[in-house]
Amino acid sequence: MRIAVVALGKIGLPLAVQFADSGHEVIGVDVNVTTVAEINAAREPFPGEAHLQEKLTELVPAGRLQATTDYADAIPGADAVVLVVPLFVDDATWEPDFAWMDAATRSLAQHLTPGTLVSYETTLPVGTTRNRWKPMLEEGSGLTEGTDFHLVFSPERVLTGRVFADLRKYPKLIGGLSDAGAQRAREFYEAVLQFDERVDLPRPNGVWDLGSAEAAEMAKLAETTYRDVNIGLANQFGLFAAEHGIDVYQVIEACNSQPYSHIHRPGIAVGGHCIPVYPRLYLATDPGADIVRTARLLNASMPERLVSQAADLLGSLDGLTAVVLGAAYRGGVKETAFSGVFPTVQALAQRGAQVRVHDPLYSDDELRAMGLEPYRVGESADLAILQTDHAQYRTLSAADLPGIRLLVDGRNATDAAAWAGTPRVVVGVG
Repeated sequence: MRIAVVALGKIGLPLAVQFADSGHEVIGVDVNVTTVAEINAAREPFPGEAHLQEKLTELVPAGRLQATTDYADAIPGADAVVLVVPLFVDDATWEPDFAWMDAATRSLAQHLTPGTLVSYETTLPVGTTRNRWKPMLEEGSGLTEGTDFHLVFSPERVLTGRVFADLRKYPKLIGGLSDAGAQRAREFYEAVLQFDERVDLPRPNGVWDLGSAEAAEMAKLAETTYRDVNIGLANQFGLFAAEHGIDVYQVIEACNSQPYSHIHRPGIAVGGHCIPVYPRLYLATDPGADIVRTARLLNASMPERLVSQAADLLGSLDGLTAVVLGAAYRGGVKETAFSGVFPTVQALAQRGAQVRVHDPLYSDDELRAMGLEPYRVGESADLAILQTDHAQYRTLSAADLPGIRLLVDGRNATDAAAWAGTPRVVVGVG
């Protein structure tokens, strides 16, 4: 097959590589000239994705994968087009911002030719595929969906850093606007993906047709919103436990020993492209989902709550040197999308602290480029707040931060013995 992939970011590029590695001719489209040049030179444009560089080294010189900035080079004559353009959410209104996706869809429509399968993999509010993309594609192309081309939704379900492994591990969900479109999608994904055997699933691992685009859209929103709500519940339990001298981690471990309990862990922040964003996309079409809204607001409030607790314990943060340990949104991943570092730094600065940030994955220049003042281990500090559970922080001790008066561990990642003699607050522990 000839396959076009629109948007070659941290999900789109591995997808394009996966399709090419499965024996197909793939051309990717991206608006970033530098990204396109790096790919065509067989160099990964971003670090940290397992096996990506070795696959690019093989596929690009062989002519099986190329990139372009021009839709006219990629879309006409494609058997399938997979679109993974980012969808943003307005921080103030929580409404989806379709600007980038609308632009990509209009460009795609201008060059769409009969016989093409179009699959959207970007997470969407329920109903978007049918009510937004279908009329936009038909108007821009002059073609009719279901007759001249087929449109489906098939959510990506992978984590950056392990995309190729996750593509094998999890069922590929599809939802079409017609039975014929769903069949085309099944045939396509079965030709470009390979699946691990999963005896734990109710049916064989592979392509799962959910019966409609709306069901597939909801499935992606539901599985990620579940995690945010679960973490919100864990944070609520953690706040109560800390007030009453209880170790919530012992409580959670005890609860989860029974097979019907799956409580997550509390923490200072929920970051990444998915969990903080998708509950808001769900609320865009189900505004009465109060449990979802409450959990999202509680999770978003955790940095402020922990900084406030530190201020109460120290009396004041005015003029103190406060170090935030970790800029990344999760340990071992060089990514700051919706990272808790930003609200934590803001809350500290608002109380007059001199804020600095440490992260073993980022250089000083990279931190400064994000508006963060870098900190180096061994320099003096009054307060430290652990925001990211990097493995390096598990062995960190009070001696590494001379003058430290308080550690706030927002991930329960540090060793209590290493901090003996230094006040240490752990989220969820009284």
